[in-house]
Amino acid sequence: MTALVEPIPAISPARDDVADRRHDAHLRVYIWQVPVRITHWVTAGAIVVLAVTGLYIADPFLIPPGGDVMGTIRFVHMAAGIVLLASGLLRTIWLLTGNRWARWSAFFPTSRRQAAELFGQAAFYAFVRRHAPRVLGHNQLAASAYLVLWFLLLVLTVTGFALDGLLGTEPGATLFGWLREWLGPQTIRLIHHLAMWAVLAISVFHIYSSVLVDHHERNGLVSSIVTGYKFFTRAEIDESRDGGPDVEETAE
Repeated sequence: MTALVEPIPAISPARDDVADRRHDAHLRVYIWQVPVRITHWVTAGAIVVLAVTGLYIADPFLIPPGGDVMGTIRFVHMAAGIVLLASGLLRTIWLLTGNRWARWSAFFPTSRRQAAELFGQAAFYAFVRRHAPRVLGHNQLAASAYLVLWFLLLVLTVTGFALDGLLGTEPGATLFGWLREWLGPQTIRLIHHLAMWAVLAISVFHIYSSVLVDHHERNGLVSSIVTGYKFFTRAEIDESRDGGPDVEETAE
């Protein structure tokens, strides 16, 4: 009689189990450098101050217009504009000197994959697509929105100084006199207001999309703009458009 012998399952080496767990573990990756985080929060704070003071300048709804209060509000408004301008200049410098997630190439769709990502990410935000395109830093739709945002902030800065120049204040009085002659104060004021509402709309969408992606991917997106770190598996890093095998885990 021939005995039936069950095959003994192969036992993989312990080191293979460790390697598998390591591959599935979330790695700590330093994405947002200090200048990126600083300019993000400085810009956000400046936008809030500019929006509140700008609305009051356009329609002084608490105290009758004029007097010391309006002068103070105008001063705070222009000071916030100067802070915004300084933050923008620092971020522009970092477009040339930052890491791969901060440089200009992360924002402009220079490849076919980046261009296709625009539609894939839009479909994810609209709940048409279940999974978002794999990226470590900014997805291309968010990056394109940032380009529009920076352009609008530039428009706000120029038109703001031009309007301030109506009171004889420098540098707006001299530097942007040509703009007032070309468009006229009322048109400049209209552009200034429309640009501000567009900035606020983009800001609301930015908050919505950040919370949505953070909840879906659970990689620390929201907290990363404070700490600088996001968390990915090795497979996610290798599959990402802006990742690859050269991205290393950051030591604790």
